[in-house]
Order: sequence, then structure tokens, then C-alpha cells
Amino acid sequence: MPEAPVAEQPTVLVVDDEEDLRDIMQRMLERRGSYATLAAGDPDEAIAICREHPSEIDVLITDLTLPGVSGGELAKTIRDMRPGIGVVFVSGLPKDIAVGKGEIDEGDVLVKKPFTADPLLEAVREALRKD
Repeated sequence: MPEAPVAEQPTVLVVDDEEDLRDIMQRMLERRGSYATLAAGDPDEAIAICREHPSEIDVLITDLTLPGVSGGELAKTIRDMRPGIGVVFVSGLPKDIAVGKGEIDEGDVLVKKPFTADPLLEAVREALRKD
């Protein structure tokens, strides 16, 4: 009997300069959401991963506050490199304040810190639906 084809896991790039938080998000995604993950500690590393990774990256999760460049600027750069990538922002700011400061757009997906796995996974699912 032939085996059923295995659905490919969506790949998520997690960008956060806080190593502990980056690791926690990766574990949440891999264990609870069955996503493949890539990780970067800063914008330069994230851009290098986007240039070099041979297959699809479906979603970018980025902190809004990164060293050297904002998460919004990083998302724009990566969207230019990989059109169609979903984006989830993570921030201590409420969404209305982040929008008011011009850091993100009203239609962007934002998860407010601190968070548990459920809101993060729901945000990733929402970002995947926006493709």
C-alpha cells in the first residue's frame, strides 16, 4: 500500500535579540505548532538567512525593537526579498500604540509580550492565511 504524501511543514524565521525568548518561541512553534524554524539574533543574520535558505520561508516573526533597525524596517527588507512571506510582530507595546507611532500598519499581526503559545500560534496561522 503506498504511503500518503507527507505535507511539508511551514517554515518560520524567528528574529529576536533576546536569546531566551527566541528559543522559547522556537520551542512553542516546533512542539505545539509543528512548524520548522530558523532563528536569527539580529537583522543582519535574518537577512543572510533569507538570502541563503534554499527553500520557502513562510512566516517571519520579529521583535519590533531590534539592535540597529526596527522590526518594521526588517520586515520591509525581507518582504522585498521574499514576496508573499507572512509577518508577525512581537512587542511590549499594544498594537494601537505601535500603529500610532508608525512602527506597524493597522493590518499587521502583532503579539503583545508577555504571551503564551496559543496567541503566538494563532498569529502565525493568521499570517499564513494572508499569503
